[in-house]
Amino acid sequence: MILRNRILVLLAALAALAAVAVASVLHASARADRRDRAQPGGPRVTSGTVTLTTPGRMVFRNMAWGPHRDELTTVPATDPSGPRIASGVKCLRFYAASGTGVCLRAVHGAVSDTYRAVILDAHLKERARYDVPGIPSRARVSPTGHFAAWTAFVGGDSYAGTNFSTRAAIVDVRTGKLTPSLEAYRVLKDGRAYRAADLNFWGVTFARDDRTFYATMATKGRTYLVRGDLRARTVTTLHTNVECPSLSPDGTRIAFKKRVRGLPKDAPWRLYVLDLRTMRETPLAEPRSVDDQAVWRDTHTLVYALPGDYGADLYTIPADGKGKPRRISTAAVSPVFVG
Repeated sequence: MILRNRILVLLAALAALAAVAVASVLHASARADRRDRAQPGGPRVTSGTVTLTTPGRMVFRNMAWGPHRDELTTVPATDPSGPRIASGVKCLRFYAASGTGVCLRAVHGAVSDTYRAVILDAHLKERARYDVPGIPSRARVSPTGHFAAWTAFVGGDSYAGTNFSTRAAIVDVRTGKLTPSLEAYRVLKDGRAYRAADLNFWGVTFARDDRTFYATMATKGRTYLVRGDLRARTVTTLHTNVECPSLSPDGTRIAFKKRVRGLPKDAPWRLYVLDLRTMRETPLAEPRSVDDQAVWRDTHTLVYALPGDYGADLYTIPADGKGKPRRISTAAVSPVFVG
């Protein structure tokens, strides 16, 4: 090939690459523009006042495309698919109890994003902030509002596989004392002190006594439900194959996702409820894989997220293994029932 032809081929290739790049930028710009516009048939969202103590409300992250996407919004708990009031406060993950909220959010930088946990008061005003070492995945507040916890991926970005690392932190919101990782706690496994380099913790859930919590611990390819003691700074294994536990309001049961043999590697879970007295497991009537830390609507009902057209939709199901799942809200995630 003569030099002139080579130059022509090179110029054509560069032109093709430039066209692809321009098309990609235009597509991304168009998609971002669509995200900022409310979609026909989507939920009605208007600006207003959102608090964490108004009785009979559900507060959640709105994922409907439009100007209020990712903002904390509220609806009547009795009408979860009704018109939404948006707060202007954006979160990736959220939870609240007794007038205290924890909001995990991205801080967009010129080169890359960082993440932050923000403690909110009942009017969504910032009380404190803490750096989060990776992509946020779970958040919880104790029933008293005195403690908050969050989990982040610090390696990998999915619970589905085994090649990931998480870090779970707990903070006393009254004093600001932070435990950046539960790996600092003493582990008691099968009644004996246990140490391992591969310990991972995630999915904290609190009891009402401001001392006891539960979480998932992973080591040597297995997961365990652990009971934690905030004063003794210990965690004790209780049961195997438990992920993302959620303690019932009466403190007697744990809702969790369980890996079930024979399911796809990228969707390996089913929802279960564990009786803490008998350690008896009850499979729930949700046939799909649920990658979420379910929320107790009350002592009889669970709410959780499944993938939807705009990110996630919320579903409810009885906690006794009966009934069937029912979608209650579209384009929503991180629900909390306040007041």
